[in-house]
Order: sequence, then structure tokens, then C-alpha cells
Amino acid sequence: MAGKVALRRAALREDLINIAQRRIAADGLSALRARDLAAEAGCALGAIYNVFGDLNDLVLAVNARTFHHLGADVAAALADAPQDPVDQLVVMAQAYHHFAAAHLHSWRALFDVERAPDTPAPDWYLLEMGQLFTYISDPLAVIFPARDPQELVLLTRALFSSVHGIVLLALDGASAGVPSDDIDRMIALVLRQFAASA
Repeated sequence: MAGKVALRRAALREDLINIAQRRIAADGLSALRARDLAAEAGCALGAIYNVFGDLNDLVLAVNARTFHHLGADVAAALADAPQDPVDQLVVMAQAYHHFAAAHLHSWRALFDVERAPDTPAPDWYLLEMGQLFTYISDPLAVIFPARDPQELVLLTRALFSSVHGIVLLALDGASAGVPSDDIDRMIALVLRQFAASA
């Protein structure tokens, strides 16, 4: 009996993640409602909270998939990139932009999910983010061989933040007024200028 309960619970968990993933992708994180999820999953409202601690836990499970998808897209772009480390930075940053543009609501949910103050990010989030940072730090170590490891860590995070900011503002056209066709060019200009300071 316990085995059947565990299987039903696991199946409901998977259903809820799938439903939430579709709803976030279509309408954004702010449109996610527990009552709507329960209705589509065919379960009682309280059943959601038997599987997830709260709605944010469900969103984090969706975000884990999104992060994995993002990492796979960046890795695929890098597989075809030139060996030049500056070109690699440009390729991965543009892949980040393309993912964000193609999956805007899901991408925004990665950063918009609420957490209680002083609550650390989940291990999976740190792991996925760490993988993205590795993609950046490896070519940076080639471009800036004299930098010590701590400086490289700071440079990696600074570069990610810069690219993320460009993409975030550019995809919100009202904020930056940058034509979408120019975003990739802007990213390349910033990264090449940054690398030229080596």
C-alpha cells in the first residue's frame, strides 16, 4: 500500500511540474495559481501542498528544468564555437540571449521566484548556475592568465551580470529601446572591448 501511495505522489508531482511549466511558459510566473493547477491536475487544492511545501517549491522544480535546458543550449552553441576564447564568450552570451528571447517567461521565472530573506538558494540552483559560470570562467582564464583565481571568480560574475543586464533590458523594449536585431551585436561589442583590456 505504501508503495502505491508513493507512486501516486510521484505521478502527481510530475503532473504538477508539467502543468506549471506549461503555464509559466505561456503566461508568466505571475499568472500561476494553485487553484488552476489543482483543477487541471484533477486533484484537491490541498494535494499540491502534500507534494510541495508551497507554490514556490513547485516553481523551483520548474526552474530546475529551465536551467538544465538553458545549460544544454549554451553547451550546444559552444560545441560549434571557434577555439578562440573571445569568440567562445560571444557565442555563449548570444546563446543566452537567444534562449531568453525564445523562452521569455520561463527565463524570467529563474530570477523572479521569491525566497524568504536570508534563505540560501537550493543546491540544484547553485549547481546549475555554477555550470554556467564554468562556461564563462574557462575562456576568461585563457584571456586573463595573470589574474588570480579570486579575481577570475569576480570577473566571471561581473561578465554574467553584464550580459544578463543587457538581455534583460533589451527584451523589455520600453526600458532600453534597443532593436532586437542589435542585441547580439551589442553583446559582441561589449565582450570584445572587455577582452581587449587583457
